[in-house]
Amino acid sequence: MRALHRLIVSKSWKTTVLAAGLAGVAALAQAAPQQSGLSVTGFKQAVAEAAWDNSPIAGFYRENAYEPLWTEKGGAGDSRRRALLTALSNAHLHGLPDHSGEAAQLLEMLRTARSVRDLGMIEARMSRAFLKYAAGLQTGILDPSSIDDGMVRKRQKPDAAAYLNGLRDSKPESFLRSLAPSTPQYSALMKEKMRLEALVQSGGWGPAVPVRKMEPGDSGPGVITLRDRLITMGFLDRSAAPDYDLALENAVQRFQAAHGLETDGVAGKGTVTEINKTPEQRLKSVIVAMERERWLDPERGDRHILVNQTDFTAKIVDQGAVTFETRSVIGKNVHDRRSPEFSDIMEHMIINPSWHVPRSIATKEYLPQLKENPHAQGQLEITDRRGRRVNRNEVDFTQFTSSTFPFAMRQPPSRSNALGLVKFMFP
Repeated sequence: MRALHRLIVSKSWKTTVLAAGLAGVAALAQAAPQQSGLSVTGFKQAVAEAAWDNSPIAGFYRENAYEPLWTEKGGAGDSRRRALLTALSNAHLHGLPDHSGEAAQLLEMLRTARSVRDLGMIEARMSRAFLKYAAGLQTGILDPSSIDDGMVRKRQKPDAAAYLNGLRDSKPESFLRSLAPSTPQYSALMKEKMRLEALVQSGGWGPAVPVRKMEPGDSGPGVITLRDRLITMGFLDRSAAPDYDLALENAVQRFQAAHGLETDGVAGKGTVTEINKTPEQRLKSVIVAMERERWLDPERGDRHILVNQTDFTAKIVDQGAVTFETRSVIGKNVHDRRSPEFSDIMEHMIINPSWHVPRSIATKEYLPQLKENPHAQGQLEITDRRGRRVNRNEVDFTQFTSSTFPFAMRQPPSRSNALGLVKFMFP
């Protein structure tokens, strides 16, 4: 991930090379202001040859009589080239892979173009670069299920024809900007990314804190390092106090609350480990979050439910404003316990639901308890394969393993039911 942030484009260099590329195309166009039928045919053949393995590009040019998007002489062509090359050079701002090398190659091709065939090859190459960039910016560069099969989220399928037609019919800079997610979350992530990049450049948050438990009343070098780091991170006002005083305790609590930790004000191993994470590590998390935001359906509806697994909340959003918020129970972060990730439309509700315990929880968490005490988890009913309730006193649970456990477990409807009083059903 770090390589994504090493590119620093000189504005003067970019402007000079861009001007050279545009001048190359302009000079070529001026050399042949009235294209002959032969040159038009040569351009078409070059585009067709360069796009033979990309049916959306080939189809777009066939349907538009091979009219150029990028190599057209004049205002429209100049604007599209400039917009694309600038977007490619700045792809890193969105946490996307570095496209500046490709932008430089396209500029060099434009600068050295000497024939109509060269223009046709450049035309198709720029359309390929544009589609790759547009799809990555709007729908992401990774397939969620290839990372984790618990991610059942369906990423939007890029619409190449819509991209090409949209660019042709719109102001290119505005169209390219419109491809990025327009959610408040994405805007906040971009802002945080820039803040963290500046921190990386300035040296970060200072020395790491010793990984040991520190609590109110303690003193010493470790406490001073903890204090200084929290001051640098913005959780504590500047102070020279050498002890773990009330102000430091409150600062630790603020840090814990901001990072989903128990707010006990004690700098234990878990809290110190989080405090010691570097801006580079935080930056990676932000870039991952930006990619995940691109996976989401941009049309969420004026009213929707947003479950944030990371901070254990569920929110109802009306017209962009949160009108209800509650806590959300999230599965343990192991392969067969994680809560799935998805986006879908709610189909119906179940009033006073039963909670049918997933087999992985019944066999891995509850069976060991039942072996110790057959009346453990007494709020749950145990039933056999025919649905009949089992008398716990008549079962020797020690004879079963996770693979041979023959029972199901269910929590009947009640105010203490794990699912609450209403169950919202999705496909």
